[in-house]
Amino acid sequence: MIDLPVLNVPIRRPCHDKPEATAAELLLAVLAEQQSLSAAEAFSRWHDLEEPGPIASRVASPRFRSLMPASAPAPGQQYAFEVNLDRCSGCKSCVVTCHTLNGLDENESWRDVGLLIGGSGAAPVLQHVTAACHHCLEPACMKACPVNAYEKDPLTGIVKHLDDQCFGCQYCTMACPYDVPKYLPEKGIVRKCDMCQSRLAVGQPPACVQSCPHEAIAIRVVDRRQIIEDAEAAVFLPAAPDPHLTFPTTDYVTRRPLARNVLPADYFRTNPQHAHWPLVVMLVLTQLSVGAFIVGLLFEQLAGAHVEPATNSQLRSLHAITSLFFGLIALAASVFHLGRPLYAFRAMLGIGHSWLSREIIAFTAFAVLATMYAALLATQAWNGAAAAPYGDVLDHALGAAVGASGALGLFCSAMVYVFTRRECWSFTRVIVRFLLTATLLGVAAGWLSILLATAERPPPQMIAWIQRQGSTLCEGLLLIAGAKLLWEAAIFRHLISLRMTPLRRSALLLTRELSNVTLARFALGLSGGVLMPALQLGALPTLTAGQLPQFLATTVLLFAACLAGELLERYLFFTACAAPRMPGGLR
Repeated sequence: MIDLPVLNVPIRRPCHDKPEATAAELLLAVLAEQQSLSAAEAFSRWHDLEEPGPIASRVASPRFRSLMPASAPAPGQQYAFEVNLDRCSGCKSCVVTCHTLNGLDENESWRDVGLLIGGSGAAPVLQHVTAACHHCLEPACMKACPVNAYEKDPLTGIVKHLDDQCFGCQYCTMACPYDVPKYLPEKGIVRKCDMCQSRLAVGQPPACVQSCPHEAIAIRVVDRRQIIEDAEAAVFLPAAPDPHLTFPTTDYVTRRPLARNVLPADYFRTNPQHAHWPLVVMLVLTQLSVGAFIVGLLFEQLAGAHVEPATNSQLRSLHAITSLFFGLIALAASVFHLGRPLYAFRAMLGIGHSWLSREIIAFTAFAVLATMYAALLATQAWNGAAAAPYGDVLDHALGAAVGASGALGLFCSAMVYVFTRRECWSFTRVIVRFLLTATLLGVAAGWLSILLATAERPPPQMIAWIQRQGSTLCEGLLLIAGAKLLWEAAIFRHLISLRMTPLRRSALLLTRELSNVTLARFALGLSGGVLMPALQLGALPTLTAGQLPQFLATTVLLFAACLAGELLERYLFFTACAAPRMPGGLR
């Protein structure tokens, strides 16, 4: 505890009770009273009397000497928080002081206090846990950031966020396994703890260290190699994310071994995650656009030998323009996810380490190439020219480039979420979902383009081609939609698990808080991907030119149901993915 020195400050009482006092005496008495010191003012004056100085020279305030390192980090070392669990009472003084001294917004917090509970009826355990940024050895936030808005000080090891550089993509909030970066919609940026770097530089402790009444938080110098070795035992905090993910440096110490059944107080609580609607639209429509372009390239070869050149040229042009339209809407929607969209051009800065930067560059190239390809086909159709022969170098080279850039963009999209290392976003789960969505919507869009191009004046040979190839397309839709619905439904098998795994949390969310959306998603998927194609499959053998308008209307409904179902599936992709986090409290 801190012993305050006695300050010999005279406290004078006003002479209000003297009726003979003059106005001048009353004024002097009031002025004398105002010069007396309150307890807070006395502490402040005592604090100012201390000689400040840098940590390296060890002239820091003596009352915090035990909570601060004796010297600056040497090569291979860095600063880190040390939390004494035996002393933490959960008073949240650290939270309040951090909020005040850093000037945080009303609902913003860089430090949180959680709760671990367990033990037995005879010996219950209730342990408070304070946590902030762990200033990891391999910070996922810094690797994920597409605009290089994070930097790790090579001398102190402090991971600092550069507010002016941030454009609010929020990718770091997904990548950090400890839920540290916080997004501020009002400012359009992310912010986080920087260990009060400016205070450390002048020998003062961080706000949380200074304010803790029990001295439960301290700053230590840790050896980076030791952090990596300690991570082998995966000992960090009960139910906390694996330290192997980023090698957090915070050290939680206690003299009392925690009970084996100690878990966070909110361990069994399931909460839907943020939906990220702009990303929902962007992901589904980019996959639709890429899938439609690739399917269109295959359709060219199938239709070229059976349809007259003018009709084939019109079909190719319509399909390319439609595919491009959805792709451009997707890229426009992605901008609305940024907190500061005017700085979207910075997204290419992180191409060397950020999958988000690579995704943006790949889809930008895809949009440029797809525009050129659609313009080429539209020019041919407008001039009444025949479809370019297969030997046409420009036509096929441009089409291949569109398909390759789109496929690369889809892979980068998948890796954006695989990088977070969430179990529900594993490589296999994400890749299969994205590929099946692209294939399903690509086939549906191609089927719709064929009917749109021929519905007004269908040539006889086109009706015959539709009857021959339509069965293949409808069977393909049935197969793809059924496979995708079965793949999504496979997560429900985790409901029978006795352990609360991340996948079981996701399954519980789908059957509880998100049950209505889950039912709507499967209903749309079955109707658009299974029921309607099955009905069309039965009607195709007797299809006539007069029935094409009704057939087209059914296909429009089929495409709309598939698209709506995939939008809901991608909404659940975000909201039902259980995110790792530090222990929380009772809510």
